[in-house]
Amino acid sequence: MIIAIPKESLSGERRVAGSVEIVKKLTAFGFSVSVEKGAGLEAAITDDDFKAVGASIGKDIETTLKSADVVLKIQRPSAAEIKLMKKGAVVCAHLSALTEGQDIEAMAKAGLTAFAMELMPRISRAQSMDILSSQSNLAGYKSVLDACSEYGSAMPMMMTAAGTIAPAKVFIMGVGVAGLQAIATAKRLGAVVTATDVRPATREQVESLGGKFLTVDADMEKDAETVGGYAKQMPPEYFEKQKQVVSEHIKKQDIVITTALIPGRKAPTLVTKEMVASMNTGSVIIDMAVEAGGNVEGAKLGKIVKSRNGVKIVGHDNVPSRLPKDASQLFAKNLLNFLTPHVDQEAKTINFDWEDETVSGTLVCKDGKVVHPRLTGEGS
Repeated sequence: MIIAIPKESLSGERRVAGSVEIVKKLTAFGFSVSVEKGAGLEAAITDDDFKAVGASIGKDIETTLKSADVVLKIQRPSAAEIKLMKKGAVVCAHLSALTEGQDIEAMAKAGLTAFAMELMPRISRAQSMDILSSQSNLAGYKSVLDACSEYGSAMPMMMTAAGTIAPAKVFIMGVGVAGLQAIATAKRLGAVVTATDVRPATREQVESLGGKFLTVDADMEKDAETVGGYAKQMPPEYFEKQKQVVSEHIKKQDIVITTALIPGRKAPTLVTKEMVASMNTGSVIIDMAVEAGGNVEGAKLGKIVKSRNGVKIVGHDNVPSRLPKDASQLFAKNLLNFLTPHVDQEAKTINFDWEDETVSGTLVCKDGKVVHPRLTGEGS
């Protein structure tokens, strides 16, 4: 069985879906691993590093993909890459399946079997396979560092002979994996941290990290979480109440980091232009949801915008790719953990258990058809 790890084709993507550790384990299973030339350079992994653990180096994308039985990628394959894959090949990647349905259709028509790793069920057994958690954790950390680099003051309180510097006030909106890591990182840097989320269960998590929880409406937040642990779409009246509470709080904040996402939908607007206008000159807002439409009015994908009153709105895209070495290692480990239970070591192949919840939950196309319930209209 041949496993291919191509160089990512999406502009600006610096990660690679393999690491030295993971390639070594794949070759130990008896698989042939082909890595496209230069695929790991942006993630500080050389071709020689991959060769040292048994991989072959494909001179180009066509050579790498044409004979592959399994293709491991970070981002969904392009139309050109799909054409290079043989019928029946398996693709594992972040496919953006809920928003890029036409690409799933294209993979189905090409006869590929594709797994959208972002749809991994939120069950205990699947935690080690969850690419959203591993990448969001790094993104939350990086968001605080990005804020520090744009903020013109120090984060911790400093008592000096020349006077005392007050600690930065950091407000985190959305307490998922990214938000929790942002809270922890900001606290380690000495900031005063507050956070809010529609899910009341996150209060304890925020407080355990030393942050203070900002409640919007306790009654409406009682039923704000899906069975899978994601935030639900809240009613309009909740957002009106949220706007009032946040408007007063945000005026005093030096750094605001927004992380609110709803799978398959546009990100909710949490910070209005009026809120931005109320903040002090030199304040910084990091919009981590900018790729999904943004939580902040005025945020622009891939750009840093300065408002009229001197507030910086940072809209970096693909934040995990800004830490490519660690992000690649974690993503590759997620993929290995997904595949390992289905490895037939005697036959040196992979036989998927189609009844396995992690398999059925991520499978989006097979045998020429789109099969995932959320894409066929049979699921929510």
